[in-house]
Amino acid sequence: MRKWLLCALLLCTGLSHGRLCQGAGFKVSEQGARAMGMANAFAAQASDPSALYFNPAGIAFLPGIQVNLGALGIIVPQTEFKGTTPLSGTPPLDTGTTSVTERSRRDIFIAPTVYATYSPDNLPVSFGIAVNSMYPLSKTWDDSSVFRNQVQIASIKPINIQPTAAYRFDDLNLAVAAGLDVTYAVVSLQKALYSPAIDPSAPAPPFGAYELGSMGVDGTATDLGYNLGILWKPRSEVSLGIAYRSKITLHIDGEANFLATTPTGLGAIGLTDTAVFPYTRARASSSASTTITLPDTLDLAVAWRPTDRVTLEFDATRTGWSSFDKLLIDFQSAEFAAFNDQPDPRNWRDVWSYKFGGEYRVTPRFALRAGYSFDNTPVPGGTVDPLLPDADRHSFSIGTGIGNALATLDLAYMWVHFVDRKVQNQDMANLRGANGTFKSDAYLLAANLNLTF
Repeated sequence: MRKWLLCALLLCTGLSHGRLCQGAGFKVSEQGARAMGMANAFAAQASDPSALYFNPAGIAFLPGIQVNLGALGIIVPQTEFKGTTPLSGTPPLDTGTTSVTERSRRDIFIAPTVYATYSPDNLPVSFGIAVNSMYPLSKTWDDSSVFRNQVQIASIKPINIQPTAAYRFDDLNLAVAAGLDVTYAVVSLQKALYSPAIDPSAPAPPFGAYELGSMGVDGTATDLGYNLGILWKPRSEVSLGIAYRSKITLHIDGEANFLATTPTGLGAIGLTDTAVFPYTRARASSSASTTITLPDTLDLAVAWRPTDRVTLEFDATRTGWSSFDKLLIDFQSAEFAAFNDQPDPRNWRDVWSYKFGGEYRVTPRFALRAGYSFDNTPVPGGTVDPLLPDADRHSFSIGTGIGNALATLDLAYMWVHFVDRKVQNQDMANLRGANGTFKSDAYLLAANLNLTF
């Protein structure tokens, strides 16, 4: 009994550290249309204000005042699953063996970006501020789906604010930068809860999947990290970039609410099926908190301009997902005291992603771009679930830019193909996981307007 309710609530707080396209896991690296058109291979160019995300040292080479306004539209993957789950079949007893085909709902997530930089005349210093969303999440499965006890509606709406300063060593054609990351996140989750035993207080056969009720969780967190960047241009046609973003420890505080809808659900909150008749719904709530560490990232990049019209770049990015090894949750209500501080293993691993992109300037005012990237998934087979059915990813992008010295409009499109993810982690004792195959694709559109004053 303790395990199934703990897992349900830990999943809720697990939302507080996001997901989606680059860097695998739930990190979103698509933070500017110009970079996205080159599959986010941009840390060695860093030649517009979105450098604040990709490599903050790049702002040292941007003249005057520049403002970059944009938005990223993510068509959230319509994940398809074929196989069995703990609820596939007819609950409560005939479950776990019936093969099904299930599809998540499509959704659209809009993530705005704002970047502004200022470089004073005749001084080798620059300043910038960024507002973006690095860990957005949106996933919805139908209320009647076979995953309804693992997730129905999940979302995280984060805002990251990044003040930055950079210094340029003109004799070396080298720039360094440092900044803060202030991250605020609003988290919500809705799901149904089930128990493997008809009497949660005294588990005994027959075991199956007994409905308890519904769970809703809302929480918020505000925490700090930092970022560093180096950009060196040893030759006019070559530039090298290094960027580092630190871990961010999120201290999440929220409220959990459970609505019992069956006699089994009443037992889950310490009531008996005769306490309220005839099975009137009963509600329990608790404040809850947990601490989750978001990963650090390291970008190594090189850009080469073989001609005045062509720029090619290769980036390698390491994401320290091993920071996400388990979840612990603390409840303040006595009704939930028995479930405090019991770990739910995640066991994610550090991974690398590789990005290659290029730009061809047809004219000084018109450019074409394309790119490809490969991301290794950090999620081991034992912890893949319908909230984040992650897999290795191939991403293909195209883009364009048109404008002049005063204003430029950049547009980009990306298709993210998730390699089919086969899982064998169905756990009937805790009613989690699945045995089968997840298939996903995502589609991204980005637009940015860059103004120079």
